[in-house]
Amino acid sequence: MAGPQEDQKFCLQEVLDTFKLCLSEKKDVYLEHYVAGWRGLVKFLNSLGSVFGFISKDAVNKINILVTYLHGENGSQYVTVQSMVKYELDNELVDLTKRGSHPESGCRTLLRLHRALRWLELFLERLRTSSEDSKTSVMCSEAYNESLSQHHPWVVRKAAGMAFCVLPGRPAFLEVMNVGPPEQVVAMLGEAVPLISEVYQITEELYAQQNLLDLP
Repeated sequence: MAGPQEDQKFCLQEVLDTFKLCLSEKKDVYLEHYVAGWRGLVKFLNSLGSVFGFISKDAVNKINILVTYLHGENGSQYVTVQSMVKYELDNELVDLTKRGSHPESGCRTLLRLHRALRWLELFLERLRTSSEDSKTSVMCSEAYNESLSQHHPWVVRKAAGMAFCVLPGRPAFLEVMNVGPPEQVVAMLGEAVPLISEVYQITEELYAQQNLLDLP
């Protein structure tokens, strides 16, 4: 049996497998697999030390809220992101304009993970296409500035900028993936990133249709 350390070890293969399971034939996003994929991504963030603590702690909190819904009395309404959005909107369980009686609605909670997923997607794609001596701090900052930073207050943006400065080099990142030599990691990222991207795009379009992209 694997010890607690083993359990915490990140493996890119796991994330790939999970995101493969995320979409139904109709391209609905299964919440259970989305959450499982995020658990893997949290391990990835944690394996790089405490620099991403501010994002991974928040992600864990959001994962736990969604799991509570999945296992709750209305769990059948939360099987897919699509069914969750419909159920919560139909039953007025979402704070649409200001935070009120539903500060932890499934829709709002998922939106926070969705935004962070975009940052990771952009960052992993840069890792995949960069050269050995490319600066991870630059890749991470660029990905952050194109995505999450727009939703963070100045204090968090400042902290993030400082955290990215001390990131290890690209070889260390590829090693953390626990896949094998760099070329194997790059190949697997080539499979994983488009899957993450597709899940992101489907969620983005759904939220855009329902005017949910700016939930408070």
